[in-house]
Amino acid sequence: MGYSTSIGVRGYRFADLRELMAKASPERSGDGLAGIAATSAEERWAARHVLAGLPLQRFVEEWLIEPDRDEVSALIAQQFDALAMAPVIGLSVGEFRDWLLSDAADAASLSALAPVLMPEMVAAVSKLMRNQDLVLVARKRRVVSRFRSTLGQAGVMAVRLQPNHPTDDARGIAASILDGLLLGCGDACIGINPAGDDPAGLARLWRLLDELITRHEIPTQSCVLAHLTRQIQAIEAGLPVDLVFQSIGGTAALNRSFGIDLALLREAHDAVRATGRGGEHAQRMYFETGQGSALSADAHHGVDQQTCEARAYAVARAFDPLLVNSVVGFIGPEYLYDGRQIIRAALEDHFCGKLLGLPMGVDVCYTTHAEADQDDMDILLTVIGAAGVNYIMGVPGADDVMLNYQSTSFHDALYLRRVLGLRPAPEFAAWLQAMGIADAGGLPLPDAPNAALTDLRALVDHAAPGAVCAARPDAAAGRGT
Repeated sequence: MGYSTSIGVRGYRFADLRELMAKASPERSGDGLAGIAATSAEERWAARHVLAGLPLQRFVEEWLIEPDRDEVSALIAQQFDALAMAPVIGLSVGEFRDWLLSDAADAASLSALAPVLMPEMVAAVSKLMRNQDLVLVARKRRVVSRFRSTLGQAGVMAVRLQPNHPTDDARGIAASILDGLLLGCGDACIGINPAGDDPAGLARLWRLLDELITRHEIPTQSCVLAHLTRQIQAIEAGLPVDLVFQSIGGTAALNRSFGIDLALLREAHDAVRATGRGGEHAQRMYFETGQGSALSADAHHGVDQQTCEARAYAVARAFDPLLVNSVVGFIGPEYLYDGRQIIRAALEDHFCGKLLGLPMGVDVCYTTHAEADQDDMDILLTVIGAAGVNYIMGVPGADDVMLNYQSTSFHDALYLRRVLGLRPAPEFAAWLQAMGIADAGGLPLPDAPNAALTDLRALVDHAAPGAVCAARPDAAAGRGT
């Protein structure tokens, strides 16, 4: 089925829903590289005009990728529930936007829709929204998740402490962890992207993090972001695995390029649940995503990169995760060219993830060959904080020396908490106060704590010097595996 409209004397026709969605997308370099973007601002607005009048029901009738040839589409079809969608299924995409912005779309009604909304519907409505619309609606939707710390409540903004090291040196990692803890970071998790893939070296990282958390009774959770198969092996070997991590995508072909499928994700989910770590009701999965990954793997099927990203959230939704993170600017300017495109994509991802019921974090980041700088990231950090992001990254000096990209520092997290009146996760805030590191609001005390410093320094002093495992040549090629 085709779609058409005219602006003045000029007519526009879109062959199918896939083309209509791509042409309605805000400008970004990845869609241009794929050859599916609108060729002019006028064509983009023509596509949005048609999209605004499209019934949401059309997405049930016309699949962008048919379920019989893609297991992610099949999962989305499984998740859809026409009865639960009844309050909005009769709306057009434009009317859905109006409803989302109205007071009728409160926390309870958004929560009821989250398990059944199709990601393509959410991606479509985001294409009609201004940035402030994306902020306003996302802020309504609080998604709370729990392990040892409770994340996502109103007024709470957590931080993943990211102590990566180019050779997985234990003392270097421990020193970064100490730096982050003393600045109130680490309540989302302490997560290491390993430079190596040797099982013995990975085991030492898991034990290092477990010893730290156990010895100091820190109410947080650990993660070593190795490949899913390595994590399953670690669980089977009895290693202290809190969270299972995996990069995921919105098409089956993209997930195959990561070396996974839904069956392997289910196996990992079942394995980590069986450990019982974090308590009976703990959420134990951690996923990362990013616009452009499907195109980079030639796995997009002609679907625009933002819609592919939203489809990845259907995969995450199936596994009740503790953390989901859009690594928005990491993949590079081929997909998000400059600061403006990175900011827009981050707001879209956060909005879509929250509407689909996910505990969304955003890695406010860029690579040095993108047309972006730290001022762009300051704007994004502030706006995504106002939108109610669950967590951000905490990287020493904002410069990840293993993955070679620019993210947010521990001090950036302090800035955001101070400016917006946010605080760490409640259990973590209580621990910081008990240790004499921070005040009741989670902000560091002016004369940082001699007792806590002495105690925590033992972690660095006792960490075995040298590399935990040898760096692999492609360590900087991807954020997670």
